[in-house]
Formats: sequence, structure tokens, C-alpha cells
Amino acid sequence: MADYRSSSHTVYDIKYHFVWVTKYRYKLLRGKIAERARDILRQGCEANGIIIIKGSVGVDHVHMLLSCPTDMAPSKIMQLLKGRSSKMLQEEFPELKKKYWGQHMWARGYFCGTVGEVDKETIKAYIENQGKIEANEDFKIVEEDE
Repeated sequence: MADYRSSSHTVYDIKYHFVWVTKYRYKLLRGKIAERARDILRQGCEANGIIIIKGSVGVDHVHMLLSCPTDMAPSKIMQLLKGRSSKMLQEEFPELKKKYWGQHMWARGYFCGTVGEVDKETIKAYIENQGKIEANEDFKIVEEDE
């Protein structure tokens, strides 16, 4: 069963798998820099109600499996994590600032995939078995109590 989260009026299970890379795929995330990147990302997630299910910092990329609140779009999550970590890492490690001339240390794009406990076929079957079938079978009206 899914680990559902809830807010005042919502029960949800939203998980994203994110992957992003360093600009020019420079292999910078080693030792103290990698440890500090992990700490900054943890702090950013915690401050925004994002739960890290699993994460990994490679020498030139980051993988994170995150459980996210309903009011945060994936693009906002990436903006927050990449922007804050780039700024803080470059301030704390002068060698990064020299490498990137004070610019962003992460490449522009990222990968984002959704992760779920229930597959599409299970959901379709559940919806299909609700109430009576109408002419438009893709979006039914259920008038009986369940």
C-alpha cells in the first residue's frame, strides 16, 4: 500500500524521480563538495515539505526520488533545489566559482518521471467498474451509493 500523505483537505501520494547534471558534465561532486551538496539538498527539501525517499550524488549528476506536496510543480522543485544549491556551493567553494565564472553550476535541463504504486490498468479497471455505463464510456456518471 502507498504511503499516503495528507494536508488539511487532501490525501495524496505524489512521487517524482529527478536527475540533473553539472554544467558541461564536469566531475566536481567529490569529497566535501558532494557532502555539502547533499546537505544543502536535504535542507531545501525539508524546508519545503518534500520528503527524500532515496538520493544519490554522483561525480557529475544527482538522482533523487522525492515525495512532494500537491502545491509544488516539478519545475518549481527543480528551480528551488538547483538554484539554491548552485548559489550556496559556489559561495562556499571558490574553486567552483572559478570554474563557472560565477554562473550556474547545473546544466539547464533535468529529467523528471512520475512514480506510482498503482498502474494505469488498475485505475482504469477501478473507474470502469463504478456505476452504470453511458454512451461516453471514458467519463461516466455514478448515481448509486458505493
